Amino acid sequence: MSRLLLLMRSVLFALVIVVATVIWATACFGFILLPYRQRYWMVTRWNVFIILAARYICGIRWEVKGLENLPDAPVILLSKHQSAWETIFYCWLMPRPLIFVFKKSLLYIPFFGWGLGMLRMIAIDRSKGRDAMSQVITTGRKRLDDGQWVIMFPEGTRTAVGQKGKYKAGGAILAIGTGVPVVPIAMNSGDCWPRNAFIKKPGLITVSIGTPIASEGMNSAELMAKAENWIESEMRELSPAAYLNEKSL
Repeated sequence: MSRLLLLMRSVLFALVIVVATVIWATACFGFILLPYRQRYWMVTRWNVFIILAARYICGIRWEVKGLENLPDAPVILLSKHQSAWETIFYCWLMPRPLIFVFKKSLLYIPFFGWGLGMLRMIAIDRSKGRDAMSQVITTGRKRLDDGQWVIMFPEGTRTAVGQKGKYKAGGAILAIGTGVPVVPIAMNSGDCWPRNAFIKKPGLITVSIGTPIASEGMNSAELMAKAENWIESEMRELSPAAYLNEKSL
């Protein structure tokens, strides 16, 4: 496919995102009095629309492996993070409302931030360090008790295909503090929707969900190491070409 055609499709997709976000964020004010689960479902129809738009405009398809590994119980999802695609897709995929941990400044983005503000997310000020982590644990415990799932990206930011960031222990600390297991997730969205890239590429994104890892009897470093090892090993199965020059894991 020519680069010009990819550019044209990406421009159209970007326009669709802008228009859909303005319309849906405005409509969200009509959902504010709904019970939370209904409000969450209504707000996240935006996610469904965007993922389908990416499918039919940009040719970004997906498959999910290991969906049966998701328990019918509170969990903390720890996912690889390569693009914006998975942050949108997970709200559609997961059977329970998700709680994302994100920087507070996102709430101030017009329209997009309004939609976020309708949901029970955990917005933190990263500059506060330990106080921010205490907020995550306190609020995360409440959300888990309400039957929601917390999702975190241990690397903290999007990584390029074939690269690995430093895995931070926040998700493991929350899991140990609440006594719930973590579920590792690997995915290769960066092959189609690269970080910091305007042009989207057609292709197949694979989301691979691992089995739950119990938090009992482990410290945060041990728990995070187990999740990291599974995710990074699985990444080499999903995107083998990206790791050809690697000597060892």
